[in-house]
Amino acid sequence: MNRRLFIQTGAACSAILIAPILIAANAQSTAATGQKDSQKRHKIVIQVSDSDPAKWNLALNNAKNLQDDVGAANVDIEIVAYGPGIGMLKLESQSGARVTDAMKANVKVIACENTLRGQKLTRDDMLPALAYVPAGVTHIMTRQGEGWAYLRP
Repeated sequence: MNRRLFIQTGAACSAILIAPILIAANAQSTAATGQKDSQKRHKIVIQVSDSDPAKWNLALNNAKNLQDDVGAANVDIEIVAYGPGIGMLKLESQSGARVTDAMKANVKVIACENTLRGQKLTRDDMLPALAYVPAGVTHIMTRQGEGWAYLRP
C-alpha cells in the first residue's frame, strides 16, 4: 500500500514538474501563432454607393487607416463604386486627388460598368488608372464568397 501511494505521489510530482514546461511551450506556440496571424494577408472590399463626398472621404480614410494599422503589404483593399457613388471617380470629383493617391498606395479602385452605361459616362469621363467590373454588386458578392471582409462606410 505504501508503494502504491509512492507511485501515485511520484506521478503527481511529475505532473507538477512538467506542467510549467507545458505551459511555457504552449505560450511560445501561441506567441508564434499570434505573430503569424498578425502577418497574414488581409482582404477587404469597401462599397461606395452614395453621392455624399463625406462618405467617399470616409472610405478613403478607412483604406489608409487599414494600411497604416496592419501594414500596406499585408492587406488587399478594393473600393468598389457604383450607383450614385460613381461620382467620386469622375475627373472633376472633389475626391479625385485622394482617389489617385489611394491608387498610388496600392488601393484598387473599381468602377461599375453598369453604372457608367446607366449614367451615359465613358472611361474618358473617369479618373485614369481605375479598374472596371461589369457589375459592382456582383463583384462585391463574389469577393465576399471568396472570404474578403466587407465594409460599407
